[in-house]
Amino acid sequence: MNVPTPQPRVGDPAITPELVHEHGLSSSEYEKIKEILHREPSFTELGVFSAMWSEHCGYKNSKRMLKLLPTKAPWVIQGPGENAGVIDIGDDLALVFKIESHNHPSAVEPYQGAATGVGGILRDIFTMGARPIAVLDSLRFGDLNSGRVRYLFSGVVKGVGDYGNCVGIPNIGGEVFFDKGYEGNPIVNAMCLGLMKKDSLIKGEAEGVGNLLVAVGTATGRDGIHGATFASEELTEDSQASRPQVQVGDPFTEKLLLEASLELIHSGYITGIQDMGAAGITSSASEMGGRSGNGVEINIDSVPVREPNMTPYEILLSESQERMLVVVKTGHMKDVKNILTKWELEADEIGRVTDDGLFRVTEGNQTVAAIPCLALTEDCPTYEREGEESVQIRDLRSRDLSDLDTKPSNCEEIFLDLLGSPNISSKRWIYRQYDTTVRTNTILKPGADAGVVRLRENNKAIAATTDCNGRYVYLNPRTGAKAAVAEAARNLVSVGALPMAVTNNLNFGNPLKPEIYYQFREAVLGMSEACKLFETPVTGGNVSFYNETSSTPIYPTPVIGMVGIIEDTANLTSPLFHKPGDSIILLGNNTDELGGSEYLYVSEGLVAGEPPEVDLLAERQLQHCVLAMISEGILQSAHDLSEGGLACALAESALGNKSNQHGVDIILQDRLDPIPLFFGEAQGRILISCDQSSSSRVLQVAKNHGVPCHEIGEVVSPSDGFNISGRSGSLEIEIEKMSDIFFNSLPLLMGKANKS
Repeated sequence: MNVPTPQPRVGDPAITPELVHEHGLSSSEYEKIKEILHREPSFTELGVFSAMWSEHCGYKNSKRMLKLLPTKAPWVIQGPGENAGVIDIGDDLALVFKIESHNHPSAVEPYQGAATGVGGILRDIFTMGARPIAVLDSLRFGDLNSGRVRYLFSGVVKGVGDYGNCVGIPNIGGEVFFDKGYEGNPIVNAMCLGLMKKDSLIKGEAEGVGNLLVAVGTATGRDGIHGATFASEELTEDSQASRPQVQVGDPFTEKLLLEASLELIHSGYITGIQDMGAAGITSSASEMGGRSGNGVEINIDSVPVREPNMTPYEILLSESQERMLVVVKTGHMKDVKNILTKWELEADEIGRVTDDGLFRVTEGNQTVAAIPCLALTEDCPTYEREGEESVQIRDLRSRDLSDLDTKPSNCEEIFLDLLGSPNISSKRWIYRQYDTTVRTNTILKPGADAGVVRLRENNKAIAATTDCNGRYVYLNPRTGAKAAVAEAARNLVSVGALPMAVTNNLNFGNPLKPEIYYQFREAVLGMSEACKLFETPVTGGNVSFYNETSSTPIYPTPVIGMVGIIEDTANLTSPLFHKPGDSIILLGNNTDELGGSEYLYVSEGLVAGEPPEVDLLAERQLQHCVLAMISEGILQSAHDLSEGGLACALAESALGNKSNQHGVDIILQDRLDPIPLFFGEAQGRILISCDQSSSSRVLQVAKNHGVPCHEIGEVVSPSDGFNISGRSGSLEIEIEKMSDIFFNSLPLLMGKANKS
């Protein structure tokens, strides 16, 4: 391809090795750029390559490994490569869903970082032609005893809540986790679900040579310039200087943009639409051109800006929020403007679709950038790095835990400490700041195993969850990733949903370090194995590397966002015990595994040992077993066992929503010491309850599916207390005392933030 040479631009700096390095490009990558262009790049082109070949946009250290994930199934309409994944959910309907990260921005400006993360994921959904119906968030922070962590946590929660509340999208759940492993670098992942008719799907493609490129939404400013590059480097003590790179969101404009975009898509006047997200106009235009096999030409003077004297470099790389790039059919610009005027939005023609395959940018009569679109989107160099496990982590995993006192005299005290841990105690302080029922379709709100929204078009419902235990992945990446997929599936089946598909957010440290790449590679392999066996293809997601502060990485955290279908809302199941006299039954077996547990972290200050084993085939049998029980209508409740083990799961089901609580009377026959028996986190377990008249049928269904099943006790009135007896220890605690700790621990911790 003959690539034109841009004219020198007055004021642009000379390209030096130092400047190339500042743009995050290696010397070999710069040489490849010169080979592609057959010349030196201009300063503007250097910025464009820097953004598109950053880890955030180019996936250069992850793309090869991601190809190992299963992505296809008969129900998958759109897999990886588009703005979001799409699956067929029957009745001519499709579910659109995606998860994305906004980690680095949230670390330096928590409120706006989190808010714009929600805004970005909403745009990924409605640019596919779907109306957003729910959001979830997956959050990780350091120890809440730190004033800075409380500041980050409260800012992120408020940012997530304010943005979603203003746009009018219910927040139906997610997860939050606290550990010193996230002290300097919080993890903020946002997931969104959207619903549409299957024939309404539109893709981000620049179809139709001669069609117009139109910028819709807010004007372009200097906020977010090089945000993609910022997200592709480690955080340091100087990262506060990057605050200007954090975008500022406007949810009210987002709401107008949402409605206008959906009307445009259904109008037939446009052929493509895409969010100006990471790398702004550059990524949206080049990706749309690349996908269609066409080129794009942008007149930089026509781009609406809100700051004076902005250069082409700044305009192309700005990540100002609430902006869309729309491809308008020739002759329909007036029709499009009429729709946008109705929604109080501006539309500016900034270019056109060409047939030369180039990403071309002009300023006046001069060409300031001319690059093959596919060079930006497909030719980013990809790497498979050397991976080697950290000796330190291997030693932690191999640590002998047999010297722990597993028959302590203070089991009640340990239990209450766990119940008050912010990882186990009620998260009402968080989700009370969210509108969880706007649009009136939420039928299972935050606090359950998964969030659930009703489909008014039929009697079905969609369930969604986000899951990952970073400690497990830290100690054993492959096992930990399997556990994340398995827990997500258990959460879905516990509410009555059949797991259908996955979107993932892979949060890791610096992939250039062998020990980090080892974690990433092993986690992808574990995830791939689990998704294949569970038949839950990965339809897309996000990789977030360089989550390090002053060279200290976070725990590797491959968050699994999983969606499932409830065929009949009559089968909806909650984790809460129903009434005294109901039988309590444990599916799966208790073990003596304590590695990576919340007990070790809270009581011993340790993150060590081998994490619990994951038997994927047994997990699959458990899923089918629980769904069969729910479809027969023989369960009163179902609740996945995870952090805190059996005792904490029983407490969560007993304490309920504070207004309808119960006690339990449990007798355990396992030959295990109290600590692993009560607080071990063995995988493949779900706690269920049923009417006593149904218990024999429950046992039979479990036997038919080859699932271990143990009737361990019954639900009692709250005045009878919370009683668990094992062969070598017991717990006897008043429900009122437990309730006070469970519901008030997080608000008390955050009360310190108001006094700091």
